[in-house]
Amino acid sequence: MGGREEVLVSRLDSTMQFPRTSLTRFRLRPQQSPLRGKRVKSPHKKKNRDPSPTEMSVEPWASPQDQAAAELAHTTRTPPSEDQEQHPDKLCLDSFWSEVETIRQGSGYTDLDCTRRDSRQSEEGEQEEQWLADAGLSNLISEDSEDVDNVVLLSTLTRTQAAAVQRRLDSYTLSLRKRNKPPPRDVRDIFNSPITQTLLPDSQHSEDLAKDSMASVAKTPLSAMAPEHQRGAPKEEFFITDVAYCEQAVILLKQAKLPQNNALCRKEDGTLPRVICPKCRLGVTRIQDLSHSDMKKVRQLALIDMTALCDLLELEVKRHKTGKRKIPESTLFGVPLGSLLETDQKTKPSTSIPLFLQALLSFLEKKGVDSEGILRVPGSQSRIKLLQQHLETTFYSGHFSWDEVSPNDAAALLKKFIRELPAPLLTAEYLNTFSAVRDITELKQKLHMLNLLILLLPEPNRNTLKALLEFLSKVVSREKRNRMNLWAVATIMAPNLFLHKAVPSRLTEGAEKGHAEKAADVMRLLIRYQDLLWTIPNFLMSQVRKLNENSNRRYQFYDRRIKNLLRKISTDSREKPDKNSLEPRRTVKIQVGDLVSGTMEFQLNINSRASDLLAQFHRQFLRSPDNGKGKMRRNGSVVYPDCALYEVGGNIGEHCLDPDTHLLDLYNSNPAGEWFIKMKPNGSRGL
Repeated sequence: MGGREEVLVSRLDSTMQFPRTSLTRFRLRPQQSPLRGKRVKSPHKKKNRDPSPTEMSVEPWASPQDQAAAELAHTTRTPPSEDQEQHPDKLCLDSFWSEVETIRQGSGYTDLDCTRRDSRQSEEGEQEEQWLADAGLSNLISEDSEDVDNVVLLSTLTRTQAAAVQRRLDSYTLSLRKRNKPPPRDVRDIFNSPITQTLLPDSQHSEDLAKDSMASVAKTPLSAMAPEHQRGAPKEEFFITDVAYCEQAVILLKQAKLPQNNALCRKEDGTLPRVICPKCRLGVTRIQDLSHSDMKKVRQLALIDMTALCDLLELEVKRHKTGKRKIPESTLFGVPLGSLLETDQKTKPSTSIPLFLQALLSFLEKKGVDSEGILRVPGSQSRIKLLQQHLETTFYSGHFSWDEVSPNDAAALLKKFIRELPAPLLTAEYLNTFSAVRDITELKQKLHMLNLLILLLPEPNRNTLKALLEFLSKVVSREKRNRMNLWAVATIMAPNLFLHKAVPSRLTEGAEKGHAEKAADVMRLLIRYQDLLWTIPNFLMSQVRKLNENSNRRYQFYDRRIKNLLRKISTDSREKPDKNSLEPRRTVKIQVGDLVSGTMEFQLNINSRASDLLAQFHRQFLRSPDNGKGKMRRNGSVVYPDCALYEVGGNIGEHCLDPDTHLLDLYNSNPAGEWFIKMKPNGSRGL
């Protein structure tokens, strides 16, 4: 229905060798049937519950018989609901420009020229220098850097990613020449150094493998590569994350240049298909599943891949810096997210979004989602002003009551809170890149870009954006009551996210319909596919593991005696696994707060999953008659701690595992890692 998440995760049962990802597995479309992966409902199967608006469901590959039945059912499918309308109606477009005008005339927007003086584009060469620093490659332009420092990160990059780095270095070198400064070393010189060959003996083999893989993909029949072009309007999209997004773009661009493709290019019709993301045997990794140290590496690699993708798609995006401005004497509105969280965490250490925003969204979910025209119908300006003043003075004292607040006034406060942040919620650095997504033609590439941009956001911004999108998805799910479909919500909220007083924007140049529609389309994708966008692609996980492995090996060059000593210590401290054993045993450490601590043994086989290990843990330690650890509720029921299996050490920092993770594959991909059972951290919303 309206707000239901259209993202499916299909499980791939074939063995996946990890961490190295081969391009030979990359297929833009399944070769057997265009309907592969569709679920066919059995007439005798009990009807399942409706998923929540942001729930990601798991779906296996369908059999050939099911595919044929699904194809027949597809031909008689009912028309799409209102939220699947191809284009926004006149009311939506009028609401968009009305919202833009409100933002321009609102408080703090009277002198845009003055405020935008605080935002500036970087000077010549400064952008490239900042980019290299953000990508973890500042050593490339440092005179005293060593080859081993540079190789560790560069060794994980694909050819297209490395080319993007080289372009930034070339641009930086050109700016230095203009300023008569010595240029930095060439990336190719670093890869050709002797220490590189010692660290990465298989780097040339990987390059040849990628070359062969690209050739095999290029020879794939056109019907297998893009069947939707031959059928008109696609109802499914396969979202592949095993291959770097920039490398997928290279393949798509090569396919687009083929003569037989010119007549088959389909014009975007505005409907949103169901997106199927094949799940590998190591499961899905969500953003909150990784440690801060590994997420830092994810951001560095995501920046490189996003830049390479922008280069291929010819998106020229300038990063902006927001100058320091005087923070208003306010406790809620106009306060940086970091400052709000710092204050709130003194009261509630586990919170990850501002407490005021939590309370506001909670009220709107209870009283506002069923209100007709919510977000579109403006509240009373006088009431909103008094309400804001009252909140500023009484919210933290606990004396504020939401009982008499109008839902429309609260919705207006929500939009006001977002747009009055000192820096854009999407950040000054990436706001224009988010806006530029509207100029990308292919839906998959739009989602690729948005996925990488979400990973690049600072944690407070990313968590706040997710809470906002979850609320907007709930609004869309009540479309029949509130008359707000996906287009309506997207056109109302797009100006509040993509326009900011401190960053120049071309989003609303001219009053043409196309500008509003493209801006709303990006917002629409964020709302509809948010669960998919908040996951870490498999290729980035593979690169992070390889980066950690190379970082652990970097010091082995300096003293071979230390290397041999560490090898001996490692052998003595851990029981050497039997390579001939097909079903090894693993010792799992248990650290469930003050309730349970110790170890347990688990026998691995080809079908063992993380959920099986957790089930054994519950039987042995939590639910057993002898040592049950549940807490008794007032109604007599027993609640048990919410636990998860974590992978710690080896080629990862700390990784909370998907329950569908195949443990034997995980063991083979990271044999040096340890497994822990821990309690899950509290939810981000805390509502």
